[in-house]
Amino acid sequence: MKTLMVQGTTSDAGKSTLVAALCRVLYRRGMRVAPFKPQNMALNSAVTIDGGEIGRAQAVQAQACGLAPHTDFNPVLLKPNSDTGCQVVIHGKVVCNLEAVGYHAYKPTAMRAVLESYQRLQSQYDCVIVEGAGSPAEINLRDRDIANMGFAEAVDCPVILIADIDRGGVFAHIVGTMALLSESERARVVGFVINRFRGDIALLQPGLDWLTLETGKPVLGVLPYLHGLHIEAEDSVPKPQQSRDNVVGEASRTMRTAFASSPSSHVIAEASGGNVGATRLKVVVPVIPHISNHTDFDALRLHPQVDFQFVKINEAIPHADLIILPGSKNVRGDLEYLRANGWEQALTRHLRYGGKVLGVCGGFQMLGRDIHDPYAIEGEAGSSAGLGWLEMETTLEQTKQLKQISGHLAFADAKVAGYEIHMGVTTGPALKTPALYLEGRSEGAISPDNQIAGTYLHGVFDQEEACTAWLAWAGLQVEQHFDYEQLKNDELNRLADCVEQHLDWQVLGAYL
Repeated sequence: MKTLMVQGTTSDAGKSTLVAALCRVLYRRGMRVAPFKPQNMALNSAVTIDGGEIGRAQAVQAQACGLAPHTDFNPVLLKPNSDTGCQVVIHGKVVCNLEAVGYHAYKPTAMRAVLESYQRLQSQYDCVIVEGAGSPAEINLRDRDIANMGFAEAVDCPVILIADIDRGGVFAHIVGTMALLSESERARVVGFVINRFRGDIALLQPGLDWLTLETGKPVLGVLPYLHGLHIEAEDSVPKPQQSRDNVVGEASRTMRTAFASSPSSHVIAEASGGNVGATRLKVVVPVIPHISNHTDFDALRLHPQVDFQFVKINEAIPHADLIILPGSKNVRGDLEYLRANGWEQALTRHLRYGGKVLGVCGGFQMLGRDIHDPYAIEGEAGSSAGLGWLEMETTLEQTKQLKQISGHLAFADAKVAGYEIHMGVTTGPALKTPALYLEGRSEGAISPDNQIAGTYLHGVFDQEEACTAWLAWAGLQVEQHFDYEQLKNDELNRLADCVEQHLDWQVLGAYL
């Protein structure tokens, strides 16, 4: 079994997407290949076939390998629930909530989980492609590191270093990173990949030649800027009102502190992919501080008949046909933040003028009368008043519900599939009018006036017929065919074609 690790000079250098591309190339060549990320910090997660959760990027990489997501692909997942603390998920299950210092002390335990998963993958696959986190040059994190060189040294695997030329300073990033590595760490770097290049490669060549002479390491390839590429975001939210272009690289600029400093709220990154087409339905999603699983809305964001916009809480709320309240890792805190910024009044006005409101997971909980957190799951123990638009209340329990599930919509003849990932248990009369039926049970709710709906199901728009039905509920007659699932697979192949063309596979062949 061979192992190759991709590390980056910075966050958003392109690690996640390069791993996905390498996985798809090897899969198409008939190899049994698996992705692996020892430690991930992200609020975009996916439910696995073995009933756990992993980072969204590893689920995408699994798809590139032709595999269902599994907890061994991402054994340590950190989910920020405050400015200083995270929920710690080991092998797909929540084990505790820790502050930064507490997690640093916990790392040896986390490393044991990492090595257990890696050893299982060793026995099952021909090759494992590993993704690092942040940068290996974060010297404050070198002690007890499990995410970058600490892992590479533990399993003795070679490393590719990828750097983003689009942000500038690419040679300084590479040389500076190498200078901050130990001698043994530098020795295991087998070459560099330069990402997001636009221009004439002849003008770059003198720099590439200098880099090889300076470091003694080859440049394995220069990857071009790919316009319109869509790969599901690892964590942070696409920037509103920007060109729908992306590049070979992580589809998001993610929180990569690994508790080096306090986790911040989501950085807004460049939007990825899409066909702007005919825009007929305006859909708005507020970017709350602890927004999670915003990839729920990719199918809407890329739909040719939808004008989709993520809106910062402190920005003016645009006119919309549909406002969606997204998932949250701190529902009570995010609801308070919404209220403090005038969104409750804006939503009330939106409903008064006939607009529709949909809540997904944490957003669904916000629609009820009350939210109770007796065990301090997401913050201080206590209760908060919800928006009060659905006759129900939610209590956060100590056991997280994780399930891949399918069914059909209650208000339309449309199949739906996705996953549940929540610690809230919701009860009340509103649930007697469900939004969905999932494997023999009712789920979610729709208000008597048909203006408000909510569901715990993530991925509720991913299937074409379900997306079409939801858009019809919001007031749009869909006229254009749009298969989001097919688009995701086509984009992985497009990405793999690019990487296969521009990397030096004769050199890479020694490690794969």
